[in-house]
Amino acid sequence: MTDVAKPPSTIRLELPISGMTCAACSTRLEKNLNRLSGVQASVNLANEHASVAYDPASTTPQTILTQIEKTGFAVPAQTLDLQITGMTCAACATRVEQALNRLPGVEARLNLASERARVRYVPGLSTPEALLDCVARAGYGAIPITEAGRAEEKARKQAEYRHEVRIFTFSALLTLPLLVQMLDMFAGHATAWLPGWWQMALATPVQFWAGRRFYTGAWHALRGGGANMDVLVALGTSAAYFFSLAMLILAPGGHLYFEASAAVVTLVRLGKLLEARAKSRTSEAIEQLLALAPRQAVVERDGEAVAVDSAGIQPGEVVRVRAGERVPVDGEVLEGESGVDESLLTGESLPVAKRVGAAVYAGSQNLDGLLRIRATGVGSHTQLMEIVRLTEAAQGSKAPIQRLADRISGVFVPAVIGLAALTFLGWWLAGGSLTQSLIPAVAVLVIACPCALGLATPTAVMVGLGRGTQFGILVRSAEALERAERLAVLAVDKTGTLTEGSMALVGMEASNGLTQDALLRLAAALEQGSTHPIAAALLAAARERGLALPAVSGFENRPGVGVAGEVEGRRLSLGLPIEPLPLEGGGVGERVGTAQPSEANEHPHPSLSREREADVAGVTSIYLSEGDTPLGRLDLADRLRPSSIAALQRLAGLGIRPVMLTGDQEGAAAAIAREAGIAEWRARVKPQDKAAAVAALKAEGRVVGMAGDGINDAPALASADVSFGMASGADIALEAADITLMRSDLNSVADAVELSRAVMAKIRQNLFLAFIYNVLALPLAALGMLNPVIAGAAMALSSVSVVSNSLLLKRWRPRHGEAARP
Repeated sequence: MTDVAKPPSTIRLELPISGMTCAACSTRLEKNLNRLSGVQASVNLANEHASVAYDPASTTPQTILTQIEKTGFAVPAQTLDLQITGMTCAACATRVEQALNRLPGVEARLNLASERARVRYVPGLSTPEALLDCVARAGYGAIPITEAGRAEEKARKQAEYRHEVRIFTFSALLTLPLLVQMLDMFAGHATAWLPGWWQMALATPVQFWAGRRFYTGAWHALRGGGANMDVLVALGTSAAYFFSLAMLILAPGGHLYFEASAAVVTLVRLGKLLEARAKSRTSEAIEQLLALAPRQAVVERDGEAVAVDSAGIQPGEVVRVRAGERVPVDGEVLEGESGVDESLLTGESLPVAKRVGAAVYAGSQNLDGLLRIRATGVGSHTQLMEIVRLTEAAQGSKAPIQRLADRISGVFVPAVIGLAALTFLGWWLAGGSLTQSLIPAVAVLVIACPCALGLATPTAVMVGLGRGTQFGILVRSAEALERAERLAVLAVDKTGTLTEGSMALVGMEASNGLTQDALLRLAAALEQGSTHPIAAALLAAARERGLALPAVSGFENRPGVGVAGEVEGRRLSLGLPIEPLPLEGGGVGERVGTAQPSEANEHPHPSLSREREADVAGVTSIYLSEGDTPLGRLDLADRLRPSSIAALQRLAGLGIRPVMLTGDQEGAAAAIAREAGIAEWRARVKPQDKAAAVAALKAEGRVVGMAGDGINDAPALASADVSFGMASGADIALEAADITLMRSDLNSVADAVELSRAVMAKIRQNLFLAFIYNVLALPLAALGMLNPVIAGAAMALSSVSVVSNSLLLKRWRPRHGEAARP
């Protein structure tokens, strides 16, 4: 497309486009965009990008996006994480969040505890620059968060904390003489031993230097059209300070309240200092995860072992990890055997054996021998960093229970200012003096604390989800955590969830002169050309017995029937019986499908018309034949996990009813259900039908969960109220489930439910503390029953009490003994 000179008023948009599959798509989109008035567009299929210049007098970005959608494509939303600076309370967080959400195409969620905002925006309707400018106009600062900036951000916060400590120390030293005098007067000494001008000299630096942050914060808040805690503190302390100054100048000898203004500033700064220290501990789990990745690694380059920065490793390079060292990359073991500690990633306390071909993950610790590893995931593209990103995103999300606190925080400060004005007016009308009217009003201003309300939910969520991460419980959002608390019915996939997920040889019967080893040797040799789980089980059993397998030729794979081929000159077939057999079972489903009689000459076996008791017992039996001659039977089973029975008992103790869903035959399903103690089960349920089974359970009106592998069970996981993805190896199924469990153990589901209940209980405690504090404190202050100094101390400690209560979640651990590692 030929570029045309654009008038000065033209604005250019660079838009990502999703959904294009061929040149015809890009051509159609380009034509449709250019039909709009004042629009010149060029669409690039290769980079899935559209460059659009438009005249704002003729069209709008929303019109352009609508035209793209009408053409059948979309502009995918982008995500930007921002570190917000300058916030002091929940009212600040509410105002910033509301300001961002007023921008077109923007959805923002801000976490006061972490001081981070996660913003989703539609390119074309908004830009990163517009987001930063919006935060600045609201009176705060915003810094985009990047992987490289984590260390810088941590250093910045540490420097700010040290600066706050210095200011508080200075303020406390100046305030101490004023407090000593106040206590002396409370003890009965009517005369102040510290002259008024000395009181003013001590209080002034505290008021205007240590208290400068409150004036600055109040100015930014008011300029942005709102009010926050800084407004309350600035108003209250300024009233006490300037009243005392006026009394000192106009009525020497009157009572002064310099100690009140200075003490409130000092105590509030102390509260913020303690709050910042406590809040920093809420993200310790993330810090521990980030600390797992070693900074240095040994890489093989040009035939030599070279020590390099871990960030410089490239995919495909070979890394050496000695005993005691942590693995710097995700990769595959090329050489060596060792036990690897993956506990900080999965919550599994026992070392995992690694040998050639096994997957290893960044952050795990090599315990024994030397491992040579080919890097497959490096830097930010490792499972460790994916866990960090998922946990941070979940910590920044909001639970529905927080909505009430958000609504109250939004109107809290104006309401308190109104209450302070009414308090002053009420005392004045009641015949009180200026002093008697002012002091209760000041107490009302300084005792109110919107911060406790704002911190009640996010601090508990941050600590709880961080603690869960240490036990291999990855929660996608706070909303999912809240739903998990109310879980009443759990649909459970059988294979890989209740059972070990792999077939194993559990019995053999040889005939026609063969020994069991000979039977297994021929059957395993025949299965060398197959990737079926039965083949893997037979080959594993042959390896365990040390059997040398002959070659197979003329291999035939017959889906649903079995395999055939030539081994040592003998034409062999291996598979299921040929006649339908009666089955027993109490579940809902169909009988297992078997080979039809027309296929008899593929699997001839004259003795297969008998009922297979093994099938009823949950064992799959396959038969080896040579022509019409039966050579033997091999029994295989997917065994129940040793931990499943105890896990189901834990779930029952939590009031959760398990329902097993499986695509397996009724006999196998009945056997597993009977062994596991599950009363309700459904067999022969295809993956696409599991979602309907979950929907039927939801129709009962209770919260229904689904536990599965996160891939085959994706439709059911998506339809459940809360879904649990059981991770296996590298496939952690982060996109499939609300809660991803790094240990493939049903106990992890019970752990996740217990975690959700612990976090929600802590949130309710925090909200109660915050509400009851303000409900009781404000009336007491308005009635003149609280001195402003006591009110300031109470306000300073209210937020600290909420955060400290949340930090008690760091003691949480699953009741399952094997998981009690950290």
